[in-house]
Amino acid sequence: QLQLVESGGGLVQPGGSLRLSCAASGFTLDYYAIGWFRQAPGKEREGVSCISNSGGMTNYVDSVRGRFTISRDNAKNTVYLQMNSLKPEDTAVYYCAASKGLTVQAMCVLSLGDYWGQGTQVTVSS
Repeated sequence: QLQLVESGGGLVQPGGSLRLSCAASGFTLDYYAIGWFRQAPGKEREGVSCISNSGGMTNYVDSVRGRFTISRDNAKNTVYLQMNSLKPEDTAVYYCAASKGLTVQAMCVLSLGDYWGQGTQVTVSS
């Protein structure tokens, strides 16, 4: 069974940090671009950051550039999203997705993916 599982979400104060993980089972991530997406209540899903299968290309939405870092460890079949300097407006459910064939720009801008995880809640509040 092909599955993506997110973890690492939680409640954090403004200015704090979290690291999200996206682990794959049932398939290898080596051939897939991976994206992190988020959806806040009443808002559309948006692409936060995407990374190519090799890790050589990344894409970030303007609102997180310089604060979030996407990385991948293909040996562990896992992709990470390090989130620093968190703000209340970062509060959302965060999802990861895998895509074969899309550029990281297309994946993030269009919020597309072949496989999706169930999401992990991130709440930034004092």
